[in-house]
Amino acid sequence: MKRLLMVLLCGMPAWAGEDVQKLADDNTAFALDLFQQLRAAPGNLFCSPYSISTALALTAGGARGETEKQMAAALHFSLDRSRLHPAFAELQATLNKIQKSGHVQLNVANSLWPHKQHPFLADYLNLTRRCYGVEITAMDYAHAADAAGATINRWVEAQTHDKIKNIIPSGTLDALTKLVLVNAIYFKGNWAHPFEKSATQPAPFKLAGDKTVAAPLMGQSREFRYAKAGGVQLLELPYAGDELSMLILLPEQAEGLAELEKQLTVATVREWTRQLRPREVHVFLPRFKMTAQFELSRALTALGMRDAFGGTADFSGMDGRRDLFISAILHKAFVDVNEEGTEAAAATVVMMRELAMMEPPPTFRADHPFLFLIREKSTGSILFLGRVADPTQAGE
Repeated sequence: MKRLLMVLLCGMPAWAGEDVQKLADDNTAFALDLFQQLRAAPGNLFCSPYSISTALALTAGGARGETEKQMAAALHFSLDRSRLHPAFAELQATLNKIQKSGHVQLNVANSLWPHKQHPFLADYLNLTRRCYGVEITAMDYAHAADAAGATINRWVEAQTHDKIKNIIPSGTLDALTKLVLVNAIYFKGNWAHPFEKSATQPAPFKLAGDKTVAAPLMGQSREFRYAKAGGVQLLELPYAGDELSMLILLPEQAEGLAELEKQLTVATVREWTRQLRPREVHVFLPRFKMTAQFELSRALTALGMRDAFGGTADFSGMDGRRDLFISAILHKAFVDVNEEGTEAAAATVVMMRELAMMEPPPTFRADHPFLFLIREKSTGSILFLGRVADPTQAGE
């Protein structure tokens, strides 16, 4: 009933199924583009592209003009505004249906936290309610910014079963914050074919540079969908209910990860997955657990989303004015893979600030220790350098 209501409210047209598939393809293209931006950092990496896409779709609902065009290009949103947001509603309804099947836990939640004295347009707020099912809670960022951040953090923790904590650090929000948009996603699913704990054994795991570590490798032999293509082995491990799965891409060469990452495009992933076939496979997979976090402004700017982060931003669809811009996009993700299955959670926070008016004259009150230089101005040569720790002490 909730799925049908959301679809009806968003005016889902007859071609809804085509739009949802197009959106899923677009989100995949964005996911792989984003990965190419993030993969330069060494070590483990984990994120939820779906969470990021959803949070930014919520934001794009209020973008106009060149800002909207840049966001659509960076996020690979090929559907126009009238079809994009209903497609997100239908996609989320599909995920809700999986949750209701009872085979896995899969919860997606969205929320808006506007400043209580900032006038947002009813059309924008209604769009977020209709197509994203958001909870809207007014906050006082002018007088209680840290308290507001703590409240949002508690909401994220509750939605992610306490796996994502303190996504908004203390001191991040302030009086110029006018809106915080949040997506949270939580998943917990058992394997369709769990690994026996007794089969897990420590074994060498090869690292870069011919180094190895002892890692707990889980093991089992049975029929899975498997393929080998382009120097890569692919294995699909289904979760209970067979509606979700983990696809593992393993380079055949121990030092082949960098080359594999370069090949990771929508076309190659589509071609490789087409080659998956059921066959008996001896599987050895390490248990692992990780938490990762990112600030995504630089990555998204590199993908072409430039105007959204500065004074040229146009989010007039939110408040009828051009006074808002994105100040930060925070993302945090957690995953735990073990013999029983997988638990994963993520949250994305988009923070909107108001363009600052002309600042009042600063106050320079030298009432504590300081350093001073006496220098020749044209060359910058320092002639004297001193420190005043106690101006009442004249010395000899």
